[in-house]
Amino acid sequence: MRAVVVHTFGGPEALELVDVAVPTPGPGQVRIRVSAAAVNPVDAVTRAGALVEAGLMAPRAVTGIGWDVAGEIDELGAGVDRFTLGQRVIGLRDLLDRSLGSYADYLVLDASAVAPAPAGRSAVEAATLPLNGLTALQALDQLALTEGDTLLVTGAAGAVGGFAVEIAARWRGLRVIAQAGDADAELVRRLGAEWVVPREAVDLADAVRALVPGGVDAVLDTAGLGAGALAAVRNRGSFVTVVGGADPIPLRGIRVHHTWISADGAALATLAGYDLTLRVADTLPIEQAVRAHTRLAEGGLRGRIVLTTAPGGGS
Repeated sequence: MRAVVVHTFGGPEALELVDVAVPTPGPGQVRIRVSAAAVNPVDAVTRAGALVEAGLMAPRAVTGIGWDVAGEIDELGAGVDRFTLGQRVIGLRDLLDRSLGSYADYLVLDASAVAPAPAGRSAVEAATLPLNGLTALQALDQLALTEGDTLLVTGAAGAVGGFAVEIAARWRGLRVIAQAGDADAELVRRLGAEWVVPREAVDLADAVRALVPGGVDAVLDTAGLGAGALAAVRNRGSFVTVVGGADPIPLRGIRVHHTWISADGAALATLAGYDLTLRVADTLPIEQAVRAHTRLAEGGLRGRIVLTTAPGGGS
């Protein structure tokens, strides 16, 4: 079968399309015939070796690339009875130090990391949900807000930020302030934001406090603003970041958290039932992974590039 891997860290050109053996699921695992795999920023930093440098991943001879997967159950490991052969599923590969990622014809995952695919959505759309949707959901869980509370989401037009706005406003009853550029203001309002603060605002905290005197109950910081966003939170409020190294000092009794994503099939099934807005910037065949990473590095995307595998592409 085909798989995209890295032998030597570097730029997009470090990605190699190789032929490898089809993996076999062990007890409690499933094998997925991959239809689509989203391209995420974490794939780029993995490829570049930044996760090894940061101590988040051990050095290895071959590094698989890709977290998000959408496809069909191809084989069941011993003891798995939650899925059936041919069932459409989505999943998340959160184990970094592996030789195979989701950029492949087949992927083996623990059954606990897999969920039924969202109904009525293509595999390409579904592949954009696991990593970013779970990150948003788990970050909101850490904030422990209740209906009617106020929440500032920074980077609200991004993949994680967009899901956070939509989940918070539509399924948790929160009043959301979205920080976004002028070109994205309509988008974040459509996702459920009650207010929009311009990304270019000179003082984010002042802009937020003009809308919510005293400060918001919480911030979900997807833009890595740290202390600049913490100033928008009321005393003894909550703050969560999803960006490594962006944890501010917990001043004024504010509870500061960091969300480190973990696979969770049950939570993923909940997300699949929410009918969230799934944004696809473009689709490319797996053979064009280098081009996909090059476009990702250029920036300006709204939604994810998704790599696809042709039917019957495995061997």
